[in-house]
Amino acid sequence: MKDLLEAGVHFGHRTRKWNPKMARYIYTERKGIHIIDLGQTLDLFERAYDFVRSQAAQGKPALFVGTKRQVQPTIEEEAKRCGCPYTNQRWMGGCLTNFEVIRRRILHMLEIERNFAEGKYDRLPLKERIKLEKELNHLRRNLDGLRNLDRLPGVVYLIDPTVEVHAVREANILGIPIVAICDTDSDPNSIDYPIPGNDDAIKSTRLITARIADAVIEGREGLQTTELPPAAPSEPAEVPAPAPLPLEADSHLMEMWEEITTEEGKD
Repeated sequence: MKDLLEAGVHFGHRTRKWNPKMARYIYTERKGIHIIDLGQTLDLFERAYDFVRSQAAQGKPALFVGTKRQVQPTIEEEAKRCGCPYTNQRWMGGCLTNFEVIRRRILHMLEIERNFAEGKYDRLPLKERIKLEKELNHLRRNLDGLRNLDRLPGVVYLIDPTVEVHAVREANILGIPIVAICDTDSDPNSIDYPIPGNDDAIKSTRLITARIADAVIEGREGLQTTELPPAAPSEPAEVPAPAPLPLEADSHLMEMWEEITTEEGKD
């Protein structure tokens, strides 16, 4: 809980910018800012963690998605650390729903890389080599993080469903479970394992993403898998009243929020 507080996970958006479907995860409001109930965040995160770990233990890949500028480095670093495919640039339409076509493009990119490495293009005219280099750079820009995605993922982890709407839609169509950080402006009903939290601050997104990567690593190490937790229902039972935040945390809420909004441009 202390780590969540220090990372500012509890800071939502301004009250004028919210989705009523997130109401059940909101603890209170302070000076026009929604404060997320970290008790629920912790519980839902543990469920998501167990699910991701179980999927990894079954050999199912996780796809990390986050295209917002401030989360791009975190997505790349943590996905690489746990050996997962990722996309942190533009979402490729059909990445999931038209996977066979995307996979062919990935294989084409790998073939061009291999041919360059083996010197097979050395005798081509300069104009042809330049053309191939440009094509390779274009493919890498869009597909580099997906080079190891040889089959559909068992789970999609993403930051901010309001931004990654196409990824959410494609995963929903195929029935691929989604784990996502959901801020107070999100629709959690389209997410199988929502994690209520600040999806703008670097510290918040890095903390949660790193733990999801840890879950993948644990699962792959063959640790004993727990029973899969059920997906979050669209209309859950009534949630008990959250415990009050510590006085010292409450006294610093707005000070911490001002610091985060200054750094990240959170609305």
